[in-house]
Amino acid sequence: MRQTILLLLLPLLYLSSCQSADEPSNEPLRLSSPDGQAELQFLLTANGSAAYRLIYQDEVLIDTSTLGMDLQDAPKLQQGLEIVSSDERSVSDTWEMPWGEQRSVANNYRELAVALQETPNPKRSFRMVFRLYDDGLGFRYEFPEQEGIAEFVIAEELTQFQLTGDHESWWIPGDWDIYEHLYNETRVSEIDAISKRDHPNLAQTTIPNNAVNTPVTMRTASGLHLSFHEADLTDYAGMTLGVDTSSLLLSSTLVGSDRLGYKVKRMLPFHTPWRTIQFSENAAGLIDSKLIVNLNEPNQLGDLSWFKPTKYVGIWWEMHLGKSSWDMASGKHGATTENAKRYIDFAAANNIGAVLVEGWNTGWEHWIGFEDREGVFDFVTPYEDYDLEEVVRYAKEKGVEIIMHHETSAAPRTYEAQLDTAYRLMDRLGIHAVKTGYVGKIIPAGEYHHGQWMVNHYRKVLEKAAEHQVAVNAHEPIKATGIRRTFPNAVSREGLRGQEFNAWSVEGGNPPSHLPTVAFTRMLAGPIDFTPGIFKIKLQPYKEESQVNTTLAQQLALYVVIYSPVQMAADLIEHYKGQPAFQFIRDVAVDWEQSKVLNGEVGDYVTIARQERGSDNWFLGSITDENPRQLEAALGFLPEGQTYHARIYRDADAAHWDNNPTAITIEDYRVDSGTTLQLKLAAGGGAAVSLMPVEGEAAEKLAPYPN
Repeated sequence: MRQTILLLLLPLLYLSSCQSADEPSNEPLRLSSPDGQAELQFLLTANGSAAYRLIYQDEVLIDTSTLGMDLQDAPKLQQGLEIVSSDERSVSDTWEMPWGEQRSVANNYRELAVALQETPNPKRSFRMVFRLYDDGLGFRYEFPEQEGIAEFVIAEELTQFQLTGDHESWWIPGDWDIYEHLYNETRVSEIDAISKRDHPNLAQTTIPNNAVNTPVTMRTASGLHLSFHEADLTDYAGMTLGVDTSSLLLSSTLVGSDRLGYKVKRMLPFHTPWRTIQFSENAAGLIDSKLIVNLNEPNQLGDLSWFKPTKYVGIWWEMHLGKSSWDMASGKHGATTENAKRYIDFAAANNIGAVLVEGWNTGWEHWIGFEDREGVFDFVTPYEDYDLEEVVRYAKEKGVEIIMHHETSAAPRTYEAQLDTAYRLMDRLGIHAVKTGYVGKIIPAGEYHHGQWMVNHYRKVLEKAAEHQVAVNAHEPIKATGIRRTFPNAVSREGLRGQEFNAWSVEGGNPPSHLPTVAFTRMLAGPIDFTPGIFKIKLQPYKEESQVNTTLAQQLALYVVIYSPVQMAADLIEHYKGQPAFQFIRDVAVDWEQSKVLNGEVGDYVTIARQERGSDNWFLGSITDENPRQLEAALGFLPEGQTYHARIYRDADAAHWDNNPTAITIEDYRVDSGTTLQLKLAAGGGAAVSLMPVEGEAAEKLAPYPN
C-alpha cells in the first residue's frame, strides 16, 4: 500500500517542483531503494544543469539540488548538459569485517549511473553515479579520459543539498584544521560557524566560511533523522557544508590550499568521494547504518591477523594532569624505563593487552609553539632515561604489546622523510600499532589538516604502515570516511573533542551532553579513540579546578557506547587499585560479533548492547546527559533458553556528575532473553552491564532480576 501511495504522490511532487526556477526539462529518471521506501530522482533543469531529489516515505528530504564543478582556468562544468545514457543495476551481498562493530555487513543497494555531456564545445563529459540503500544515498562524480583534457583543477565543487525544512541540527563549525569543537544544537537557520572562529585552546583553527564539518546530524519536524557526510575520501580535499541560513541550502565547500592556490587537482580519469545522506525513522538507525563503510572498496590488505583489537593503558593522562611531562628538560619526564615497566606490570595483571608510551623520543622541548618545527623529531632516538629495546623486551616477556607514538608536530614532510626508518624500527621490534599526532599549524604554511595535500599524506602513512604490518590510530586526523574497510589497519582516530579537554578545563571541559551527542554525530564516521575510564573524576591535586563531567558508571559504559577496537583505560593506574568497578574494564570486550542500539535520542541518551566476537558474552552501556533518566533495556537479543549472569554497574541512588560522581552500585542477577532491565541513570550518569552465560548451581546462586 505504501508503494502505491508513493507512486500516486510522485506526480504531485513533480508538478510542484516544475513551478520553481529550476524547472526540469525532462521526466526524471527514478531509482527506488531495495525496500521501496526511498526514491532518488535525477533530472536536468531548464538550463541543462544536472540535479537530483531524494524522497523517503512520502517525505521530500532533499528538494531539487544541482550538481557541477567550478574549474580554474576553464568554464564551469554545470550547465548545457544532456543525458547520453543511463544504466541501472542491483547489488546484494555481504562482507566480513576483520574487526568491527559486527562481523557480517549486508551491502544491498540499487545503482543509477547517468552519462552526461556538454552540448556546446568543448563537450566535456562525466558520469553521476547514485547508490540508494534502504538507509541512505551515496553519489559521486566520475570523470573519464577525454581528448584535450589532462587534468581538472577544481576551485569548488558545486554540489547542493536543498533542505525542505528548518531542521533541528547538531553541528560543529567547518574548521579546516580541527574537529575539536563542542557540538551546537540549533535550527539550520541559526547555524553560525564564523562566531566559533576563535578556538580557546588550539592555535591551528581555520574557519573561513559559514560551514559545518561532517558528519552533521539533523531531525525533521516529522521525526526523521538525517546525517550528511562523505565516504572514501581519497586524493581530494575534505568537504565541509556551506550553510545558507535563509534558503536552507547546504553546498559543498571544499578545504583549500593557500600555498598551491586551489582546492583539488586531479589527473583524468578520476572520481570524487561519495557524498552521503543517511536517513532513519529514529536516531538509533543512524548508528546501525553501515552506509559509509559500504561505499568504500573492499579490503586491500588481505590477512590482518597480526592486528588484535585490544585495551591499553599508558603514559599519557599524567602529562595532561601535569604530574609528568613529555620532555626531559622539565625534570619530570614521564616516559622513563621504570615508569613504562610499571604500566606493563599493571597491564599484564589486569587483562589489558598493550601499553602506550608518549614522550619517549627526543625533541619534545621544541615540538609546539615554534614556527620552525621541521626536523624536531626523528622517531627512532629515545631519551637517555628510556631504554626502548629493554621496554619492548620486558613487555614481550609479560605478554604485553607496546604501542609506538609518533607526534609529528604538524611537520609532515619531516615525518614522510623518515617513514621508512621509523617503520623499519617498529618492524624489527615487533611493534604492530602506532598512535600518530599532528598538533599545530601544518608546515609548510598555507596547508591545512583537511586539504588534499594532507589527505594524501595521511594515506601515505597508512600505506607505509601496512607494508610493515602496523595499525594506525591517528590523532589530529583527517575525518573518518570508511577507509577502514579498504585499509583495515586504519583502526581508530581522534577527530573530536576528547577526554583531555576535561583536564585542560577549557570552558569547563566537556559537558554531560557531549558524548550522547557524539554517538549520533562523529561516531557515524567511524571508530573513536576517546580514552575513557577515568575513575578519579575530580582531578585534584593535579588540577584543582578541573574534573570529568560524568559519573564513574558512565565512564564504564563508554567502553560499549563509544566504539573503537583499541580502548584505553586512561586514568593513572594507581587510581584503579582497590576499585571493584575496575572489574568491568578487565572483562569488557573490544571486538564485536554484533551490536544492537536499544534506544537513544541525539544529545540526550543512548543504550547499546554488543556481543563479544567469538563468544556468547554480551556487554551493555547506557549514558545520559545532564538529565537523570529511567530507561528500559529489553534483553531479547540474548539466545532463548540461555541463562546469563548480569553484573550491573550503575549510578548509586545519590550519584550526580558534579556533586557525587564516584558513587556506584554493583549488583549481580540471573537474567535471560525475557528480562527487561530498568536502568536508573543519574544526571551525567550511566550504566554498564556484563552478561555472561551461566548454568547449573552457579545460576541458582544468583537472585533473579526483579522485573
